[in-house]
Amino acid sequence: MRNKFAVVWIWLVLLPLAFDIKGVATVDKIIPILLTVTSMGAACAVLLIAPRFARRSRMRTLVTSLLLLTVFGSAATHALQGNDAGNYARVILPFLLMLLGYFVGCRPWDSQRLAQIERALAGAMIASLVVSVGFDVAMGDGIGYADAGSVPVTFLCLQALLLHELVFAKHFPKLTVALFVATIVIEWLFVTRSLFVGTLLLFVYATWLAAPSIRHFFGASLRAVTIVTLLGAMAAASASFFPAVAERWLPEVSLAQDDAAIARLAEMKAQVDQATSSALSTLVGMGYGHDYRYSPSTLREPGEDNVPAIKNWTAGHDFWVYQFFAGGLLFGLALPIAVLLALWRASMAYRAWRHSAPDARHLPELGRALLMLAALPATSIGGNPLGNGFAAIVFGVALGVAVATYARISNAMQIRAAGAAGKQPQPAYPHYGVPPDPRAHDEPLTELLPAATLPAQGPAQKPPERDSLAPNA
Repeated sequence: MRNKFAVVWIWLVLLPLAFDIKGVATVDKIIPILLTVTSMGAACAVLLIAPRFARRSRMRTLVTSLLLLTVFGSAATHALQGNDAGNYARVILPFLLMLLGYFVGCRPWDSQRLAQIERALAGAMIASLVVSVGFDVAMGDGIGYADAGSVPVTFLCLQALLLHELVFAKHFPKLTVALFVATIVIEWLFVTRSLFVGTLLLFVYATWLAAPSIRHFFGASLRAVTIVTLLGAMAAASASFFPAVAERWLPEVSLAQDDAAIARLAEMKAQVDQATSSALSTLVGMGYGHDYRYSPSTLREPGEDNVPAIKNWTAGHDFWVYQFFAGGLLFGLALPIAVLLALWRASMAYRAWRHSAPDARHLPELGRALLMLAALPATSIGGNPLGNGFAAIVFGVALGVAVATYARISNAMQIRAAGAAGKQPQPAYPHYGVPPDPRAHDEPLTELLPAATLPAQGPAQKPPERDSLAPNA
């Protein structure tokens, strides 16, 4: 379906929520509501004009079912536990945004639309980083005393996109290098230890993903070691210019005496204790938005003065524990399983395809989506990545693109293998639209097979316009 405003809708899905930061929310409560409504409305508009899959995919069906189970199961838990409706709506909103983002990304978009989605993702994440960091520096006491909490949750997603260019693409555009160096400087100045660990994990994952063979492994490892060495030298030089920041990197107390770490442990233990208090809560959880406290047995000196808050209802700091607390075994584990399953299956397939069919269509898009999706568990080291609406919709789009491209490339590999074995492939029709008339002639999949292997297909047809949504545009 043609729509000349498709690019506008794609940008409106992502860009408004990039400006939904803590500082803006404290100034006016209506601004986050307007930004969220705009993003959700644009997502619905994109879904109306998006192409549809005509083939089934077990991977896509399983991931979609798990996401729907998480969202609709939360409503069942809310009804059973009788939680506050307002708190439930506030906490479940990011999960709804993630579901919308997943449906937007999990479509058989052509290469042009996928490139537009990736540009919108990169632009929105850069805007979120600039606004969040700039607002904190402008309202704070200076760079040396910047708050680590002001760094957006999508920080590692942006680094993942940049890492694909540096580790996979084997070329170093000036803008990409400058942005990546800027992210490392922000990690250093804002003393974000958890994000620094996440960056290292993304480096390791990117190196492993880009190295399906020994030869590729040495090349990718050499590039990664070179980048890490240069970044280490830059960090050492920055320490001499910002001695106050360097002192903040040195822990003042041990981990066993750190108030923030103790509060996190007390929060997780209290959530686990509540979720396992009865058979019903273990099965369906306590519900999103349910009140939880800090476990007194974990605190060094039990009392209200030892923790930031003694009672809370927002999404917990630990993503994995909070999912079990909110949804139990039946509804809470569905989302982590969907993310980890998609990440594992698509990563293993990507390594195999990169070695056997490096020219496969949409393979670079799959690599970028996998790196962005890997940023979700990496971000969970420092907090809940789905506690923020913008991060939730970004991770949802990344998950959708990864699942969709995996399904399309997997089918192409099956057709290619059948052709190489001399077997007659099954009737193939494009991934979009409705199934063709069974009386029509069997034709190869034109969007996935090389043009030189296609037989004559009758009279020539007028090619689709470049701005259409046809997958061959």
